Amino acid sequence: MSQSLTGSRYELKVTRKGAEESKAARDYCAILPSDLEDEKDDESLVGYVHSYEVGSTVDGPGLRFVAFLTGCLLRCQYCHNPDTWHKHNGHPVTVRRAMTQVGKYAQVLKISRGGITISGGEPMVQKKFMARVFRRCKELGLHTCIDTSGRLGERLTDAELFDIDLNLLDIKSGDPAIYEQVTRQPLQPTLDYAKRLSDLGRPMWIRYVLVPGLTDGVDNVEKTADFVAGLKTVERVEILRFHQMGRDKWHKLGLDYALEQVEPPSPELTERVRGQFRSRGMTVY
Repeated sequence: MSQSLTGSRYELKVTRKGAEESKAARDYCAILPSDLEDEKDDESLVGYVHSYEVGSTVDGPGLRFVAFLTGCLLRCQYCHNPDTWHKHNGHPVTVRRAMTQVGKYAQVLKISRGGITISGGEPMVQKKFMARVFRRCKELGLHTCIDTSGRLGERLTDAELFDIDLNLLDIKSGDPAIYEQVTRQPLQPTLDYAKRLSDLGRPMWIRYVLVPGLTDGVDNVEKTADFVAGLKTVERVEILRFHQMGRDKWHKLGLDYALEQVEPPSPELTERVRGQFRSRGMTVY
């Protein structure tokens, strides 16, 4: 993982191979076969990385080393990293190179009670690479965290789930129709994954993106809060306020951005939604 991969998650990064694949698909929003092909499970195992950040305090507890992998099945209307949708739009990195970079920061991450977070895109698209990195991090004594939609949760074995100390689980809607409107994917796999984590005793922070006119409906929030309240291992709920920081990427990629005129949620709306979760006894941020 070379220094060229550092930088903000909000920087547009398009590799030549990723651009060629997107053009061949004739639709950047398409899901390419290469986005779901199995990785070789040997010493030549390579992952595709958009970028990484060191020192984040918003992607899990303590200071975090955050790696953003490429590849995702969801096409969220508010995605701020559409350049991570296709796996081969990332830079190829071996597990060994990745762990060399992580190792440089291992001590300071431990001292801060932080660790490594793998985000995306959707990390589970690159399941073997992700699982190998998490296993190596656990061997180093590092706290591990995944930022995921849970869409591909069935890909992970129970043993692999126990190498993940914390799931930042994005539940984008409690209403299946709204979820599909937001993501172009079904809701049920995410709910199944959440229930599985709960049954296995794996800790979760639930993340809910609040978008005025899209995910803010009272009934939709109620359905989400009811489901989350039934999970046994939720430590907190984070209400993530919609922003426009990814809009320029959509423009540069030539994508139609449906939320062009949407403003961030007001403080009053944000507090109403937080209150709906708090009313069920949950810790909400």
